Amino acid sequence: MASPSNGAGTKHGYGLEVSRDDSPDLEQPRRAGGHGVVDDDHQGDFVTLYEERDLSRGLHQRHVSLIALAGAIGTGLFLGLGSSIQTGGPLGALLGYATIGLIVCAVQFALGEVTALLPVTGSFVRHAEFLVDPALGFAIGYNIVYGNWLSVPSEISAICVLFEYWTDINASVWIVLTIVVTFVVGISLIRIYGEVEFFFAILKILLIIFLIILGLVINLGGIPGHPRIGFRYWKTPGPFVEYIAAGRWGQFLGYWAVMTNAVFSFAGVESVAMAAAETRNPRRAIPNACKRVFARVSLFYILAVLIVGMLVASDDPRLNDESGTAAQSPFVIAASAAGIKAIPSVVNAILITSAWSSSNQALLAGTRVLYSLALKGQAPRVLLRTTSWGIPYVCVLIQTAFMFLAFMSLSSGALTVFYWFVDLVAAGVLISWITILLNHQRLMMAMKKQDLPLERLPWHNGWTVYSTPVALFFCVVILFTAGFAVFTTGNWSSSSFVSSYLDIPLVLVAFLAWKFFKKTRMVTLADIPLREALDAVERSPEAPEPEREGWKKWVNVLWD
Repeated sequence: MASPSNGAGTKHGYGLEVSRDDSPDLEQPRRAGGHGVVDDDHQGDFVTLYEERDLSRGLHQRHVSLIALAGAIGTGLFLGLGSSIQTGGPLGALLGYATIGLIVCAVQFALGEVTALLPVTGSFVRHAEFLVDPALGFAIGYNIVYGNWLSVPSEISAICVLFEYWTDINASVWIVLTIVVTFVVGISLIRIYGEVEFFFAILKILLIIFLIILGLVINLGGIPGHPRIGFRYWKTPGPFVEYIAAGRWGQFLGYWAVMTNAVFSFAGVESVAMAAAETRNPRRAIPNACKRVFARVSLFYILAVLIVGMLVASDDPRLNDESGTAAQSPFVIAASAAGIKAIPSVVNAILITSAWSSSNQALLAGTRVLYSLALKGQAPRVLLRTTSWGIPYVCVLIQTAFMFLAFMSLSSGALTVFYWFVDLVAAGVLISWITILLNHQRLMMAMKKQDLPLERLPWHNGWTVYSTPVALFFCVVILFTAGFAVFTTGNWSSSSFVSSYLDIPLVLVAFLAWKFFKKTRMVTLADIPLREALDAVERSPEAPEPEREGWKKWVNVLWD
């Protein structure tokens, strides 16, 4: 398998690049996939011939929609809501999640608009090079890669903790089994990955709907022998919780602390476009997924926060359970209080599938970003090697090696250190969102600079011109205030400070280092080749999806 050279090339399709390498397996310039030719060099900023030829477009609309849904709905929803209620109170938590939900909406629509124009592997990492600066793509790319290298073993460690709820079997058994199964899914056809995530997402959706309905039944007194609760806990102990400070300021800080926690609950929605070059009709499928995933995730989270705030008091001592199993879920606490004994095991089982689903998604995101970095000459060329069925297997093997860090969970001391390292990359979620919004803002500015009407974009919503800068401002503010508690009297913690802020200088150092060694410059708005990208879109219209009929039309409402 040959790799692209650092020299000039010729583009095909969405701007497909043929390297002028002497490797015999590269074909001469031709039409790839039936698309028109773009004779210019952007060094892989458009979809390259390698993606068109070596990757398989095995993901459908339903896969893409539910991959993002599966990634965003997990322990943050099933376990984390109790902590949010404790910190901000029922109303503070509701407002915090609603605020982040609006920011996620702006992020998703910004991502959808840029991806519809540039449906490339690596998503916003490659977009950053095209619209901002190659150094930014390098820095963000490696930030995502090492974040995913650590997140997979952390999810495997979580699975071990969850199995301890039922059995005392040595955790190493679960670690080995999870590594093997995760690797098998990661190295298999992309269609198999899509079907696995599709199945898990359906499980999560059904469980959430069930828990919300069950919560309403318990709250309204539908369980024999248990009185109606209503909004009792909104009155006592109250709708807000004072956090660190007293009075209104303390209540605001509680709300703000919930908002920073909510960011990480929504993490994963941005991965919807990571495998754009492996998606059928990506210019239509991914924007649709961005729009619909936001609506579903926001609806589930807002309803769940509302129900939990009605079921469990913010000062309930049972919320202090730190077992990491279903026992600490506020849904389980409410169900147990109502005498329903089967719920804990059901929730624990879904949590295990959620953790494994998250590890699968981290494997996909990490390997595709690493592959995209190799396309740009920012990673070793050997990473471009793919299987005959279109999987970058060298990238998968490297990330699989990092899964064995999960064996650190066998030592409690090592586990503490390991999770401290995992916390170091938590800010990467916000940095990714900031990059997506910055890419979109630059696209809007370049369209204006080059006198191109926004209506020429494959997918555009008029209000994103305003929502993007507002969301970008809030993301930057939240990023720099995520660890505000350590700056208050008596709350200083070196580990908390480092875990909240170290990722910022790491990204800056990577950005400046690549800029210094490669002498990169910020792309001027006038020089961004938007006309070529727009011309490629018009030359290559995607075929419309066939109309669904009968029962398929009603089932498709879950993802269409």
